[in-house]
Amino acid sequence: MASRRASEFELIARYFAPLAKDFAGAGGLKSDNAFLPANARHDLAVKTDMIVSGVHFLAEERPELVAARALRVCLSDLAAGGAAPYAYQLALSLTRGWTERWVAGFARGLAADQRRFGITLCGGDTTGTPGPTTISITAFGKVSRGRGLGRGGARAGDELWVSGTIGDAALGLLAARGELKSSALEKRYRLPQPRTTLGPRLVGIATAAADISDGLLADVGHIAHASGLEVQIERDRVPLSGAARGILSTDPALWRNVLAGGDDYELAFAVPPRKRTALLAASRAAGVRVAHVGGFSRGSRVVLTVSGQPQRIAQSGYVHF
Repeated sequence: MASRRASEFELIARYFAPLAKDFAGAGGLKSDNAFLPANARHDLAVKTDMIVSGVHFLAEERPELVAARALRVCLSDLAAGGAAPYAYQLALSLTRGWTERWVAGFARGLAADQRRFGITLCGGDTTGTPGPTTISITAFGKVSRGRGLGRGGARAGDELWVSGTIGDAALGLLAARGELKSSALEKRYRLPQPRTTLGPRLVGIATAAADISDGLLADVGHIAHASGLEVQIERDRVPLSGAARGILSTDPALWRNVLAGGDDYELAFAVPPRKRTALLAASRAAGVRVAHVGGFSRGSRVVLTVSGQPQRIAQSGYVHF
């Protein structure tokens, strides 16, 4: 019988976390960002992310949208760390057959998002590859010294909150593949909206946070695991867009995509009940809706309930390997 292959997080813990054990700002590689002292007032949150053609974006995607996805997935992680965008580096590996027209479109996409999110390119590398086009971005964000958010700070009794609406991107991927019809959902998949206005405002309010990239169940589970807690998610409270609600009303089986499909790039975060008023004020100031969808308690499970009844979780999120 073939042995089970290690998961992404098992690989990180087994092989790479030991290499980071002497750097306090790495946090044991248990969160998406590292935090580097910048000056007396600020830390730099640092995040590297990679996207691969045919895996993380459609091979025929417009280069402007590829650029936006590459940058925005990093900005989403910075937001989860409570950091405001500052600068980024780009590593671009172009497949055989690349054209200058494609690269020009890609650069236009980056330029538009630099203006939108107040960030600038500060270096990188370019190379060719016989494999698919691959883009890696390392983004830097500013956060008050020692105040950056990670996955591991939630406490028993904290409430679980999420931003925006959940499941739009997973359903949007089906739309992009022609498996259902919804231009609104397809746009949500093709053009993520990182919560850069909300993330920095969660500093001092949230005890832990993560962006929802692998799926709501998976990423909330990462917070619970890093914090040594159990988390309960009430499906009835999960915020949905009108488009997603309409599709689920005709095909309830697609709830599995909503909860485990990933690519939402919303934020999930733990908040003490006493900080609820401050959170709602931060939400209004950021112009981003938030919803209370569950809570943390002593234990070590992810519990999903529907109408108060626990449900079996067949798949929690996207599996990289």
